[in-house]
Amino acid sequence: MLAHKPPMGWNSWNTFADKINEKLIMDTADTIIENGYKDAGYEYVIIDDCWSLKERQDGRLTPDPELFPHGMKYVADYIHSKGLKFGMYSCAGFKTCAGYPSSYGHEFEDAKQFAEWGVDYLKYDFCNFPKSADAKNAYLTMAMALRNSGRDILFAACNWGVQDPAKWMRSRGAHTYRSTGDIFDVPKSYSDIFKGQMENVEGNAPGCYNDMDMLIVGMHGKGHVGIDRGGCSDEQYFQHFAMWAFLGSPLIIGADIRNIDEKNKAVLLNKGLISINQDDECRPPFLVDKHGESSYSMARLLSGGRIALGFFNVSDKDSEWEGARISVSFDDLGIHSETGLALRLTDAVTGEEVGVFRDGFACYVGAWGTRVFIGELVK
Repeated sequence: MLAHKPPMGWNSWNTFADKINEKLIMDTADTIIENGYKDAGYEYVIIDDCWSLKERQDGRLTPDPELFPHGMKYVADYIHSKGLKFGMYSCAGFKTCAGYPSSYGHEFEDAKQFAEWGVDYLKYDFCNFPKSADAKNAYLTMAMALRNSGRDILFAACNWGVQDPAKWMRSRGAHTYRSTGDIFDVPKSYSDIFKGQMENVEGNAPGCYNDMDMLIVGMHGKGHVGIDRGGCSDEQYFQHFAMWAFLGSPLIIGADIRNIDEKNKAVLLNKGLISINQDDECRPPFLVDKHGESSYSMARLLSGGRIALGFFNVSDKDSEWEGARISVSFDDLGIHSETGLALRLTDAVTGEEVGVFRDGFACYVGAWGTRVFIGELVK
């Protein structure tokens, strides 16, 4: 099954936008192998917009020969030789977001071409979509084209939440769907996405996941979505990654991993948080409680009878009134006091055992703070 679990990988857009080329993509694939990203689960290397010539050649999408002199099959073969998977970009509109030729009206021929090149993942955007056209049918058409291309290609629909895709993208054949606008390298961007996507993740299940957009971890104001924006602190990048992992979003790195700092590299490779995102049961989380305006307690059932707890404070104020002390009653986790059962909690990030707790649990979570635990029922 494609997308049995949320896909993991790297995408060129957040950092490089149109400044892409063959060497960059291949060097990034090398880094994914050499720096442990593949071992952690990251497997897709995805080229975003701006890879083609400005016009079709003989009716076909054509890679820009100055950027990709050996063609896309060559790049795909190189990525596959590393044991990785190759992703590309097109759009449901008549032009891509950057004004390049798109797949509107060319879905079946483009899908076959992608299959010939060895594409494993297609990000399908929504810019320049005709007002008279039908979004649901457009994504269904590309889904059918990919399914009949002769190759298994993961379909990553990216329509930014138009017409509430959480309610219909699964039925139209998408494996992931964007139900939010673009992310930017500032804390308000990722925190607003987090607050707005809690209801949309309820439908997460093997085969189709809500995509909260690409990660900004470690960008520090560099690159396309970060320039002149100031970036985030390391603590905020950690919170952002923990949110995406906990909510079951695809984990698609947007930073230049060839040059990322060690602290944020460690965040992207954190085994505990990735294990929650990639849990075998793939169940979505649920909101336990909202404390004040900025602090949230969430839970997620895991395989083996376990449960994950996430505590997130998106306030920049470090005070009780802002909900920095976050508590959860075990009754709200389906564990009533009368059962005599307790939870043995382990810090998901460090692996350290926190203790055994009955009836409830509380922890202090300061400004932009995050705590994530994995609980096991004990008597």
